[in-house]
Amino acid sequence: MKTAQQVVPATSWRKSTYCDTGGQCVEVTQTGTTYLVRDSQNHDGGCLTINGRIWAAFISDVKDGAYTE
Repeated sequence: MKTAQQVVPATSWRKSTYCDTGGQCVEVTQTGTTYLVRDSQNHDGGCLTINGRIWAAFISDVKDGAYTE
């Protein structure tokens, strides 16, 4: 059985332009209406699978500053 990382081409994963230089980042890709999120330093460590509606709500909250200190 193949994992999501093996099915998704490596070039389709994106990392935020706001990622710090310490490598503590995540990468995201879209597969249909689902988003996959993985550790940028551990591509084989698995990924989170997130419904598109939930991802859109999260991104909206981020843009609105909901997660700032």
